[in-house]
Amino acid sequence: MQKFFRRNFAGYAFLSPWLVGFFLLAIGPILASLYLSFTKYNVVRPPQWLGLDHYIYMFQYDQRFWKALQVTFQFVVISVPLKLIFALGVAMALDKGIRAIGWYRALFYLPSILGGSIAVAILWRQLFNYDGVINSILRLFGAEGPYWLADPKYSLWTLIVLAIWQFGSPMLIFLAGLRAIPQELYEAAEIDAAGPVKKFFAITVPLLAPVIFFNLVLQMIEAFKSFSGAFIISGGSGAPLDSLLFFTVYLYNEAFSFLRMGYASALAWVLLLIIALFTAIAFWTSKYWVHYENERG
Repeated sequence: MQKFFRRNFAGYAFLSPWLVGFFLLAIGPILASLYLSFTKYNVVRPPQWLGLDHYIYMFQYDQRFWKALQVTFQFVVISVPLKLIFALGVAMALDKGIRAIGWYRALFYLPSILGGSIAVAILWRQLFNYDGVINSILRLFGAEGPYWLADPKYSLWTLIVLAIWQFGSPMLIFLAGLRAIPQELYEAAEIDAAGPVKKFFAITVPLLAPVIFFNLVLQMIEAFKSFSGAFIISGGSGAPLDSLLFFTVYLYNEAFSFLRMGYASALAWVLLLIIALFTAIAFWTSKYWVHYENERG
């Protein structure tokens, strides 16, 4: 034990603020929500024990639950890969040593800071309104834009574009990973007459795999938790025709619109288990495509 603490003391010292906050402020509400997920609770009256009734109703009878899962999965599956591809492309462009790279990094990172705000969601709604900026630009070229926010065929894509626009955070991480790749490898590949595509798939992607994996897990978790954009653009209802009914929006409505706190707690735990499951799958599959420099054999 003395060796263990001596070897890990510094790490636990840096983690101590988070550990204190977690055990003093977070663990209580987490356990309370777990208990409430098995009860009928509307804030006004004391909780009434129901057992597994919420979960049985959720999986057998609640059609909006399945719709919320469908919309959320569709958003995650489409937005996360596109966001990472776009972020990697911008990072590779910035890695060429262009002038004023610090300003470009700050400029591209800014949407990641502002993207989750209510103001940006309102601005996005104005951009994609039928009489908004996007359709006004299309009319200049003689095209008539659709009802982006009122048509279920297009409404989800407006939020996917918003998610891709917030590419700054993974872009900076990709840029740091690209800077860590030895340039000698690219020079050796050029001597062997390797083109840009071959260098990308033979050198960049394998050596950047740990960074890609890190960004993939983080962005997947963030996509599952997306809320403000869908809530503001849909007016809090998931409209049109529940095409923007994200799981978090459905959870919010159950908790604060209908005061079904017990059912909302059950939904929150299901979301937690879904995120944990997909994260576990990502870690399990990583052994087949993610390789680290310090691995042996």
